[in-house]
Amino acid sequence: MISNPQRFQHAIALFDAANACDPNLDEGQPKELLYARRMSDMIGRFAPAASEVAQLAVRAQHIQRWMVPRSSYPMTKPGYHAWRSGLYLYHADTAGQLLQQAGYDEALIGEVKKAISKQEIKSNPDTQLLEDVSALVFIEYYMQAFAAQHPEYSEEKWLLIVRKTWRKMSAEAHDFVGKGGIKLPEALLPLIHQAIAE
Repeated sequence: MISNPQRFQHAIALFDAANACDPNLDEGQPKELLYARRMSDMIGRFAPAASEVAQLAVRAQHIQRWMVPRSSYPMTKPGYHAWRSGLYLYHADTAGQLLQQAGYDEALIGEVKKAISKQEIKSNPDTQLLEDVSALVFIEYYMQAFAAQHPEYSEEKWLLIVRKTWRKMSAEAHDFVGKGGIKLPEALLPLIHQAIAE
């Protein structure tokens, strides 16, 4: 339930304005703006009664992601993990500043930042919901394109990717996929079914 719909819409508008500045395009739209809208659509499909915190967090999960490029960290495995951790904090802080502009109090801002920065993922329902929604969006919209970008990946590598994605998701998200809640990438269906069965 949204406590103040006008304030909520103000926050969404601020998030969207920030993401509209993305110079990278996807389907003719700023990449992160399209991603954010897909996240909101997915939480509406998967968890229509989601908390206000979760709805704000999914909309801002990748906010201005292009501002922290992968190249700003060493191109090593530790550098990749440091980049990911840095992104979590950047997104959380950016969302927090915009939520403050929209008139939210520090308590709610703290909860949104906690979810975006992936804190307490197994004990905080808002963080787990964000993880579920991001995994569902990845599978439906981005997994096929990711596969096309990495033709060098072996079948075993792809099984590992699918397994890791599946393990991040809750039982509710697994059930949602099983009941046809998302469109699975057809070219990867055999691998997805194999990974899930294992």
